[in-house]
Amino acid sequence: MEATADQFPERVLDHIEENLADDEVRQALQSGVDLRDYSRQVESQLDAAQALSIQDYLGQAVNIARLHRQIKDCDSVLERMEAMLCEFQSDLGNMSQEIQQLQQESVRMNVKLKNRQAVRGELSQFVDEMVVPEQMISHILDTPVTERQFLEQLHELNHKINFVKEQSYKEARSCADVRDILEKLKLKAISKIRDFLMQKIYSFRKPMTNYQNAQNTMLKYRFFNEFLINNERHVAKEVSDEYLDTTSKMYYSYFKEYQSRLMKLQFNILADRDDVMGMEEPTRRSLFSSRQTLRNKATVFSLGSRGAVVGADLEAPIIIPHAAQASDQKFTFESLFRSLHYALLDNSCREYLFLCDFFVLSGNQALNMFNLVMGKTLSLFHKALEAYFSDCHDAIALYLCIQVVAKFKAIMHRRQVPALDSYWTLMSDLIWPRFTQLVQSHTLSVARSDPSKFSHLDTRPHPVLRRYAEFICALLSVTDLGSGATGAAPAAASAAAPAAAPPVLASGEEASRLRPLLGELRDAVDAFLQRLAREFPHSRSA
Repeated sequence: MEATADQFPERVLDHIEENLADDEVRQALQSGVDLRDYSRQVESQLDAAQALSIQDYLGQAVNIARLHRQIKDCDSVLERMEAMLCEFQSDLGNMSQEIQQLQQESVRMNVKLKNRQAVRGELSQFVDEMVVPEQMISHILDTPVTERQFLEQLHELNHKINFVKEQSYKEARSCADVRDILEKLKLKAISKIRDFLMQKIYSFRKPMTNYQNAQNTMLKYRFFNEFLINNERHVAKEVSDEYLDTTSKMYYSYFKEYQSRLMKLQFNILADRDDVMGMEEPTRRSLFSSRQTLRNKATVFSLGSRGAVVGADLEAPIIIPHAAQASDQKFTFESLFRSLHYALLDNSCREYLFLCDFFVLSGNQALNMFNLVMGKTLSLFHKALEAYFSDCHDAIALYLCIQVVAKFKAIMHRRQVPALDSYWTLMSDLIWPRFTQLVQSHTLSVARSDPSKFSHLDTRPHPVLRRYAEFICALLSVTDLGSGATGAAPAAASAAAPAAAPPVLASGEEASRLRPLLGELRDAVDAFLQRLAREFPHSRSA
């Protein structure tokens, strides 16, 4: 009975298909071999192969046993290595955690270190500024104030005093530990500084003392006064009051003596009220003689070499009275005025700068203190010059003084010293009215002048016209000197035609005040020329 495919289970069929896929089975089926025989042949071959394998195995039993032992040893070694590696892996995991912990600890330690360094720096600075060293104590107590070590330690002491004051406001308890010693050192330093400064100020009172050397010494130690201002104001005020009192008297005494001796060097022959441009007779009878004495009126209306006082000699050395008296020299008033005020200018500039530097002043404070020092001297000058100007009849001298005042004011502005601005304005206001009055008196004299009362009328330049020409040229030349002309300009101008019209003045305060005065004088001279022309019997033919 033939079997069908449905009679076999599926797994059997799969097995059969796998066997049929074998090459030997396929070859045997294709060759027509009986499968049973073939199966027995295969089994016999397998039995032979098995027998040979057993024999070979038995022959290699020793080697197999040795290999087995080696494998077991290797397995044991690998097991131990596995245990070691597992332990090492565990250790590495622990080390990673420890490294992270160390990193975190390092960060914390670094923050602590920075905080401690910052605290140590501030604390170290705090301690250094708070502690009073032995060196400071010894120098403040024993070293003379003129030594460099004393000045250095005084700076340090001032810093510590200010630091302790600042910390006291913050309620730092350590301030109580050094407050007493700093107070004692401060009082000792103030006492030594006061004695030193008072000694220097008292030296101003000695006759023939060069007070500028003492001022230079005080400027070298200007910090002494700053220390007094910062720590003991009533002592600083005592020093400044003593300085003001001493220097005020010193300058007053010096300039009073200098002015008195200087005015003795003025020329004895001066212009008087009769020396006007329209005077009719240039000669005057002597008081003790019946003969006439001729007076030289040239210096009343001409400039000559007097213009140098606002030119080359403007900043020349001051006049030394005893040297001038020894050589029997005499000077015009404007030269004495220049010398007196140049001495005032030089001393004022130096004094103002000293006050600003030593007493730490500026602006109105410096000006007020300067006025306390120089006020009496300036009042002395004002009273003396006011008395002189009221009786002065030399218009050219007054105008030269006006120019001197303007130029000295400009010099002080270049030196950036405004201390005498009010004084220069006062001088200018004092001189201008008198100068105006004198020019008007010349104008009035020319207007009232009668040409018929002059002797020797001829066609030569009339004396009044010569005086007018010289006077106008003198004033204009002096004004030109302010823009760079030399003192020789007046001589050249005097040689010009006497009837020439005055040149146009430069703009400025002097010009604005001078122009109307000279215009009135010119009108009076023009009218005089008309009257003079009528005195001639025949007019000159063209």
